[in-house]
Amino acid sequence: MDRYQEALAASRVTEDDAFVKAEVKKIVEGSSKYASPEVYRFLFSSIDLTTLSTEDSQKSVAAFTRRVNDFDNDYPQYKNVAAICVYSNFAEVVNTNLDVEGVDIAVVAGGFPSSQTFTAVKVSDAALAVADGADEVDIVMNVGMFLDENYEDLCDEMIEIKHTIKDAKMKVILETGALKTAANIKKASVLSLYSEADFLKTSTGKIYPGASLEAAYVMCQCIKEYFEKTGRKVGFKAAGGVRSSEDALRYYAVVKEVLGDEWLTHDLFRLGASSLANSLLSTMEGKETKYF
Repeated sequence: MDRYQEALAASRVTEDDAFVKAEVKKIVEGSSKYASPEVYRFLFSSIDLTTLSTEDSQKSVAAFTRRVNDFDNDYPQYKNVAAICVYSNFAEVVNTNLDVEGVDIAVVAGGFPSSQTFTAVKVSDAALAVADGADEVDIVMNVGMFLDENYEDLCDEMIEIKHTIKDAKMKVILETGALKTAANIKKASVLSLYSEADFLKTSTGKIYPGASLEAAYVMCQCIKEYFEKTGRKVGFKAAGGVRSSEDALRYYAVVKEVLGDEWLTHDLFRLGASSLANSLLSTMEGKETKYF
């Protein structure tokens, strides 16, 4: 048995879909107790504000970035978003135009959204993005390798990318909509954690169903177990279909109840979104606000 099989065999995280659904239902039913101006402000400042369009260009990404700059002046009472997330070839554009402090540059890389290309291409893509200023690199776990149970090549690829980008954060996207079951999501989480992921992320939001609270619950349980075994804190990011303030609050509740307040920081909790920012800003302002 290799080290990956050992890690999977040692995990005690549930694989029971019915149990997960019931636990999530209980969390969701009580999530409204967390609704407060402070929590909504925190959720807004946890957003990786994202543009991943076929129509993205240097001009459009520069304008997108300058809008984030403007937010500091237009809404000085609120903390800005956590990061701007773009395709890897636009890292330099964001880096050139981003003027505000405390907003990271995140990119999707490595054959996003399918992860179907040569490992050397994935590694080069991530490395070039970091050289252009990216602080965080979101990659997709190769679902095909996972389904074939080719765990060694799967994990070696993720480790190689992480070693190449060094201090930049590596967010591993599990594409939970393709994995479907608690058992698969657990296995993918454990493998990614032992492949030096800095974050586990639910989805690309491109092909398969996006984030689900059930997937988030399993992923957070795996993060908790991994921390208890290793002492290393790994973050959680929900992405794909997180559009409303209510959606965001429910993911906040899952993280709070499974992982605790220690994970409710921008270093360990993120929401990947485009439309969510306006929804949260509307909630914070008490009126419909379309800023981004």
